[in-house]
Amino acid sequence: MVDVVDEETRSRMMAGIRGKDTKPELLVRRYLHGRGLRFRLHVANLPGKPDMVFPKYRTVVFVHGCFWHRHRDCKYATTPATRSDFWANKFRENLNRDQYQFNALRELGWKVLVVWECELREGTSRLTRLFSEITGRG
Repeated sequence: MVDVVDEETRSRMMAGIRGKDTKPELLVRRYLHGRGLRFRLHVANLPGKPDMVFPKYRTVVFVHGCFWHRHRDCKYATTPATRSDFWANKFRENLNRDQYQFNALRELGWKVLVVWECELREGTSRLTRLFSEITGRG
């Protein structure tokens, strides 16, 4: 299959993908802040620089894009038809890095939670569960 845009346009599109302050991340932050939770963002001295760190609860939250982090059985975790070797390697590296960082955080005594971008399309039920997972209350 041939890409529908030229290489320069594709490169510009890929370079524009944000690593932090994404729409799903902002949605989660607004909800949890509105529920009274306070957190730190992208703490550099923790493995993986978690999107949100809740020191009071010794919990970190990652808001993952389904495409980049390969959400299992998710319709948004598609694989591009071109350069299949490149993408297979890229996705494998992402998954290995995620697992390494999660394990390192757990060894340091942190609880690791992941919110998938597709879960946020279903209303606030995932956010309500996330609040409970962080605080231990409903």
